Amino acid sequence: MRIVSGILKGRRIKPPKNFKARPTTDFAKENLFNILSNTFNFEDLSVLDLFSGTGSISYEFASRECVKVISVESNFRHQAFIRSTIQELGLTQIKTYKSDALRYVKSCREKFDIVFADPPYDLKEIEAIPDFIFKHNVLKENGWLIVEHGDKTNFSKHKDFKEIRNYGGVNFSIFVNYEDS
Repeated sequence: MRIVSGILKGRRIKPPKNFKARPTTDFAKENLFNILSNTFNFEDLSVLDLFSGTGSISYEFASRECVKVISVESNFRHQAFIRSTIQELGLTQIKTYKSDALRYVKSCREKFDIVFADPPYDLKEIEAIPDFIFKHNVLKENGWLIVEHGDKTNFSKHKDFKEIRNYGGVNFSIFVNYEDS
């Protein structure tokens, strides 16, 4: 796993061998961030990374010098790895929390430009994530929700659905908050 762009481009991140998280592939990350760079100015962004796993997506946003990145991971060992990697890389704009992602959203009082969610592909509630995010009003107006998921999940009928991108079995469904409620 490596950081694909920004000030830490090429830096390798090596989670322990017994790590249970499924990191987003470098190929998929690179393509997703190409899409994002055509829409957003990274230096102005605040990002919420849910189900952070290895922290890979948080590091990508921080490497592109986002103002603020919140990384939420429920697994103690994974969150400890994220915390130590943040320190090692000197990424002071990332704050990490050990919490259930949906519980964190429920109590969150901030709004973000981008919410990235990479739940386990077999999570029973995966199809409810977009409604949950929009219900709890954590996206700024015109902010994006990006949900990473497997081939069996289809969000295309959701009212805020914008598009889906597929990169070798990694799917990113993108939703836009057109109204700031």
